[in-house]
Amino acid sequence: MILNTGSRTDIPAFYSEWFMNRIREGYVMVRNPYDEKRVIRYDLNKDLIDVIVFCTKNPKPILKYIDELKQYPLYFNVTITPYGKEIEPNVPHKKEIMDSFIELSKKIGIKNIVWRYDPIFLNERYTLDYHLLIFEKMAAYLEGYCDAVIISFIDLYEKTRRNFKEVREVSFEDQCRITQAFVKIAEKHGMKIWLCHEDEKLEIYGADASGCLSQKVLEEAIGEKLEVKTTNFTRQGCKCLLGNDIGVYNSCMHLCRYCYANYDALIVEKNFRLHDPKSPLLIGNIKEDDVISIHHSVSYKEKQISLF
Repeated sequence: MILNTGSRTDIPAFYSEWFMNRIREGYVMVRNPYDEKRVIRYDLNKDLIDVIVFCTKNPKPILKYIDELKQYPLYFNVTITPYGKEIEPNVPHKKEIMDSFIELSKKIGIKNIVWRYDPIFLNERYTLDYHLLIFEKMAAYLEGYCDAVIISFIDLYEKTRRNFKEVREVSFEDQCRITQAFVKIAEKHGMKIWLCHEDEKLEIYGADASGCLSQKVLEEAIGEKLEVKTTNFTRQGCKCLLGNDIGVYNSCMHLCRYCYANYDALIVEKNFRLHDPKSPLLIGNIKEDDVISIHHSVSYKEKQISLF
């Protein structure tokens, strides 16, 4: 099983203590986001979990637990963008994030961590030239600790349009310019560019559109072949394995204006107050009328030994 922690919230940044309690107790429960009475229980058996995937803007709070977590294969997707507090109110200073990235890379290995520069948008402050300048500085700082960078241009989901009214799509012409420039910068610092759910035409500039959390990427990270029978793709055209998410929408306190997983800041703050580190659920506790089902987890690791 691929255990995903990060498509709905940022567990390493805000809920590391809770996550470690779940690891130690050996199970976690997840409320269905579309049917509140239905709860899924996942057993956190080391023999069943092929890899735990973390997506975070701040890995620092979970660093102290990494040695304990290394009983599982780990893969970290760390977002580091060039935006200020007016866009990402509660994200730490970027140097602090990059320093945590480097420490994490040293602990788990360069194949088990990736830098995410996402979402990319343009405005009067964050111009194309600004992105190129900052991307160059970040790539130089992370050189030797990262060999891949995921880039993605902003998607205007309904939630994003409501919370970030002045944002605009990036034209395909500008996408081409940015991709071409980023590929050259990345190559100079020993990195490759992966596209996240973007037009495959951009591959002409040397970027890779085969998927940023694809089966191939995770196989390289854990050093084993996988036989994935169910895809669990989250959106059409996505090639990433993002099922079995234990996060909760409307619970990320970064409160980034472009976020698709938060509906409203007041709801996020309310949910955050309901968090109990000792609960099997990320937000709230089990209720008497909840319907709990056991997830029949299986390992995807290839059982047959190759002769080649």
